[in-house]
Amino acid sequence: MPRVKNIIITGNRKGIGRFLTENYLENGYLVAGCSRAETDLVHPNYLHFKLDVSDEKAVKQMVRSVAKQFGQIDALINNAGIAIMNHALLTPYSALEKVFKTNVFGTFLFCRETAKEMMKNKFGRIVNFSTISVPVKLEGELIYASSKAAVESMTQILCRELASLGITVNCVAPTLIKTDLIKNVPIETIEKLIDRLPLKQYGTYQDVLNTIDYFLHENSNMVSGQTIYLGGV
Repeated sequence: MPRVKNIIITGNRKGIGRFLTENYLENGYLVAGCSRAETDLVHPNYLHFKLDVSDEKAVKQMVRSVAKQFGQIDALINNAGIAIMNHALLTPYSALEKVFKTNVFGTFLFCRETAKEMMKNKFGRIVNFSTISVPVKLEGELIYASSKAAVESMTQILCRELASLGITVNCVAPTLIKTDLIKNVPIETIEKLIDRLPLKQYGTYQDVLNTIDYFLHENSNMVSGQTIYLGGV
């Protein structure tokens, strides 16, 4: 079974995406990333693209460019995502549209376009991001959790559609991690969520990396369509 040598990581200018990018670069991988803003990350094995993940034309251009410069695409980590915490009756349509465009449309576009490249070599690893909020179903997270539930369903169906092409598709669903994603969430909301979990503590970037490494491993060719919830359910 081939080994992953190059990776696309979306939403990697900071936070978990930046941590993953720096880790894989340090370990000799070729990495391409994207974000809505420019990055200060400079490395001889790194390519950066400024784009919105829901922009179909931009995504197509990026994936084709990466495949041309790297020779092939072995893995995709769909890290880009946004969260909006609010009561359903107070949530405007614009918020719904914004979250789904990034979390669902963006994830789908990158899955579709990278799979087209991966199938040429009969090998690929796709890792999507969900959240512990999907099974916990905490009040105030209807839009965010619903978008990630769609990602989980997408992951399971893609597992079936891409299996014959040598591509695995899995999902990591982190618990609360101290990132910009939750910086505006009231502490009482955070405490409620953590209290509902078996492991009542914050997660770390390393926890996410451990799970992704498992999905990417060359011996994980029989692992597909799975969602691993960090924090337990």
